[in-house]
Amino acid sequence: MDGTLVDSTAAIVRSWTSWAIEFEITEQQLQGFHGVPSGDVVRQLVPAARAQAAIERINALELDDVTDVVPLPGAVAALADVPAERAAIATSCSAPLARARLAAAGIEAPAVLVTVDDVSRGKPAPDPFLKAAERLGVDPADCLVVEDAPKGLQAAAAAGCARLAVVTTTPATELVADAVVANLAAVRFQAAGDRVRLLPAG
Repeated sequence: MDGTLVDSTAAIVRSWTSWAIEFEITEQQLQGFHGVPSGDVVRQLVPAARAQAAIERINALELDDVTDVVPLPGAVAALADVPAERAAIATSCSAPLARARLAAAGIEAPAVLVTVDDVSRGKPAPDPFLKAAERLGVDPADCLVVEDAPKGLQAAAAAGCARLAVVTTTPATELVADAVVANLAAVRFQAAGDRVRLLPAG
């Protein structure tokens, strides 16, 4: 969702910067966690005795700040083109935060919205994508995952899904996928019987 459908970068930076200052975490320590659930990030950086308070704090900061959250190019059209019963969002956000950011960006969530609250392991584990495929009633091998983050692409590969990477937050050289495009405006989706075709835009 973040970095694929919505641009929440400014809000994320503000929230995590405030949190890092409060918990004395350096910018360098925060590197490499894009796409990982916030609770997992906190547990790796903060001593166990303070972890729960730190998780509650970052959750509150992120929920309080959805300013500047906007749809990324092609996101609204992509969700409109994919039949509703075949679309899902699998995000590392909590359910309240996912809905808040989608609403701020003016994007209606599909019926299948898998959040970190629905799985025991978040990305880079395959669980979010396996859960989304299960709720859609399809084989993960018949799913295309669109991701902007290396950890998300790792999760998709582990789930056995095809992968389309968008270069919205991470350089193309760091994205291992079946195809890489600038953003969702570079492609279009077309229903074809019981399948969905991915085509170049234009």
